[in-house]
Amino acid sequence: MNNLNEFFVIKAKENGVNVIGLTRGKDTRFHHSEKLDQNEVLMAQFTEHTSAVKIRGKVEIHTRHGIIHTDEE
Repeated sequence: MNNLNEFFVIKAKENGVNVIGLTRGKDTRFHHSEKLDQNEVLMAQFTEHTSAVKIRGKVEIHTRHGIIHTDEE
């Protein structure tokens, strides 16, 4: 399955949410970051350069697999 066309949506549930893109390759490195405030939305996708995304803060993440809430236990 080719994940390069896989989109996901991140909706901030608080101010100051950090979204950090991590690279593919021999060494995983930070390559991009965004800061979101409450109710801001970021549409993103995995690419040939982005293999992972780290999110710090309370958000809803919408994917084709469902919705993830980071503030649930």
